[in-house]
Amino acid sequence: MATGKLNLRTFAGLAPAVSSPSVRRLVSQVVLGIAALFVCLPFIWMVITSLKEPADIFTGRFWPSRLAWENYPKAWQAAPFGRYFFNTAFVAAVTVILQLATSAAAAFAFARLRFFGREVLFYLLLATMMVPEEVTLVANYVTLYRLGWLDTYQALIVPWGASAFSIFLLRQFFAGVPDDLEDAAKIDGCSRFGFFTRVMLPLSRPALTTAALFSLVGSWNAFTWPLVMTNSESMRTVQVGVSYFSQELGTNYTLLMAAATFTVIPVLLLFALVHNQFTEGIARSGLK
Repeated sequence: MATGKLNLRTFAGLAPAVSSPSVRRLVSQVVLGIAALFVCLPFIWMVITSLKEPADIFTGRFWPSRLAWENYPKAWQAAPFGRYFFNTAFVAAVTVILQLATSAAAAFAFARLRFFGREVLFYLLLATMMVPEEVTLVANYVTLYRLGWLDTYQALIVPWGASAFSIFLLRQFFAGVPDDLEDAAKIDGCSRFGFFTRVMLPLSRPALTTAALFSLVGSWNAFTWPLVMTNSESMRTVQVGVSYFSQELGTNYTLLMAAATFTVIPVLLLFALVHNQFTEGIARSGLK
C-alpha cells in the first residue's frame, strides 16, 4: 500500500510538470517537426535522385555514390528550358498584375460600396469557385479559337486576368478596415478613389502579397490550360515542357529529377522571401 501511495504521489507531482506550457510547446514542436519531415520526404528524395548516377538508380542506392552535379546542365541543355522559364515568368508576372488590379477594385466595391444586389453578386462570384476548370475547358477553347488566340500569350494570360479567390481574399481584408478611417479621409477632402489608392491599398499590402503569391504559384504550376491552348514548343510553359521532357527521356530518372528540382526552386525562393507577409495576410483576412 505504501508503495502504491508513493507512486500515486509521484505521478501527482509530475502532472503539473507534464502539463506546463513549455512541455506542451516542446511536444507540439516535435509532432509538427515529424509531420514536416514526412511532407518534405518527396522533395528530399527528388533532390537526392537528381544527384545520382544512372547506375545508382538500378542498384537501389538511397544515397548517391557520387554527387553528379553535371545532371543539372545536362537536363537544362536537353530541352529549351530557357524559353520555357521565360514564357512561364512572363505569363505569371502579367497575370499577377492583372489579377491584383481587377481583384482589388472588385473587392473594394464589394466591401465598401453600397449598391443593389451586392450580396447576391458576391455569392454568385463565390459559386464560380466551385466549378472545375475541366467543365469549361471546351467552351473556352472554342472561344479562344474563334478569337484567333490559340498558341499566343493572350490565351495564357487574359482568361486568368481576374480571380474569384483573390477578390474574396481582398474583400475580407477591406471589410475589416474601420469605417472611421474612411470618414476621416473624407473630412480631409479625400475622394473615394483617393481613399482606395492612398489608404486602402497601402494598408492591404500583406493581403495583396498573399493574393499575388497564390496567383503566381497557380500560374507557375498550371498544366492543363497551357497544354491545351499551346501547340508550338516556343509557347510552352515550364510545366508543359517538363511533361514533354519526361516523355522524351523515358527512364532517365536522374535528369528528370534534376529538371523537376530547378523547376520548383524559383517558387520556393519566392515563398522564402515573402513568407512573413504571406502569413500576415492570411491571418488578417480571416482565412482558415
